[in-house]
Amino acid sequence: MIEIIYQDDDLVALNKPSGIKVHRGVYDGRRERFVLQLVRDQVGHHLFPVHRLDRPTSGVMVFALNPGAARSLAKSFARRQVQKTYLAVVRGFIAESGAVDTPLRRSDTGEEGDKDPQQAITRYLRLDTAELPVAVGRYATGRYSLVKVMPATGRTHQIRRHMSHLRHPIINDRQYGDNKHNRFFSEELDCRRLLLAATELRFPHPRSREETCLTARLDADFCRIVQRMNWEGAIPYAWRFLRGSQALDSVIPQPAMP
Repeated sequence: MIEIIYQDDDLVALNKPSGIKVHRGVYDGRRERFVLQLVRDQVGHHLFPVHRLDRPTSGVMVFALNPGAARSLAKSFARRQVQKTYLAVVRGFIAESGAVDTPLRRSDTGEEGDKDPQQAITRYLRLDTAELPVAVGRYATGRYSLVKVMPATGRTHQIRRHMSHLRHPIINDRQYGDNKHNRFFSEELDCRRLLLAATELRFPHPRSREETCLTARLDADFCRIVQRMNWEGAIPYAWRFLRGSQALDSVIPQPAMP
């Protein structure tokens, strides 16, 4: 069962697990399960996708429940009226705050037919740091930062690529990350998931147009790393959790109803 955060006549919001794709692609097997399929079966209603999260990323997602809501939500995303907030663990001590505006192609391979680079803006705020007395790679200790990330645009793998551009890749990013630190987290800290979670989504409700705020709690693996680094106090109240990897209840949104 996928955790449903909120549902009304126009939308359903869920806490997407890490490791599952949102919908089927051209090369995906028939037996693989997808978020769209699972949530559709769970709520018993046709769903209209309006945005997506990468397979390894967890967190809050929204599906529309009717064509009118889908059009309204799609316009809000296209007009950048949606505020997205993520939590990430990155390699090294990142600056206290900053922004990355490196343009991004749809693919970073430069394959034939790819479009020209598009504007991409990612803002971030460092919440805390940790230094482990363990040699990882050529350094005597392992240094890590807990980062709040606010992308202003929504390009493919934008946060992952921008953090890598800053030389502070996200931990357990197999495509853009640092294999030595990924291996340390996997083998020594028993964490194999990408440490990137969509924790908050703010947008105009598709019917009332009043601001709606949805939050998703961190999963057990992410919680365990936050606890291991003594970062509990840096986590905003809406994303908080209990020790022992038991998350507290999500903050349930109260959108204005028609």
